[in-house]
Amino acid sequence: MKVILNKSNLLKECELHYKPVLIYVNEFNEKSAKDFSSRMTLAHNTGQPVIPIIIDSYGGQVYSLLNMISEIKHSSLPIMTIIQGKAMSCGAVLATFGQEGMRFAAPSSTVMIHDVSSGMFGKVSELKADVKEAERLNQKIFAMMDKNCNQPDGFFMKKLKQKDRADWYLTAKKAKKINFVNHLRVPTLTIDIGVKIKIK
Repeated sequence: MKVILNKSNLLKECELHYKPVLIYVNEFNEKSAKDFSSRMTLAHNTGQPVIPIIIDSYGGQVYSLLNMISEIKHSSLPIMTIIQGKAMSCGAVLATFGQEGMRFAAPSSTVMIHDVSSGMFGKVSELKADVKEAERLNQKIFAMMDKNCNQPDGFFMKKLKQKDRADWYLTAKKAKKINFVNHLRVPTLTIDIGVKIKIK
């Protein structure tokens, strides 16, 4: 994503106290979730009208994703999501949390959606508990995606079922057809700094 600074010719020099914050998400773990939270807080103090979240990720830990989602839900600024390269697993879910009309994808990018993976191991009783938790998370996450993309309840779950629960890969163009993204381009953030001269 490009950031362009347009400065008035009447200004000899200028310096922004706070530069616009762009949040890049490549991983989903405790550290990246903590960094995400810090960047979200910083973005609210810059005066920028929107928070761009640029995603290029294979995915990661679902609980870290939920932490990021919580930050987005408590944001007082609108969220813009931009897929550059790939948005897979947790990355795909996060991409749907851009506001309607503010979800972008580079034309060459790829989206991959699949069921929650528990990564379970241990005793039988522990495995059963892990499976139950994975099912709960699956229902929760896909319900959010349905709502974010203005799809009927169960839309994404049904699509995966039709594919025998295999990983579901979508081109950016196909993602736009199901309202996963709204635009097939990477937006540009422009900062206009001008001088107004008035006579009273």
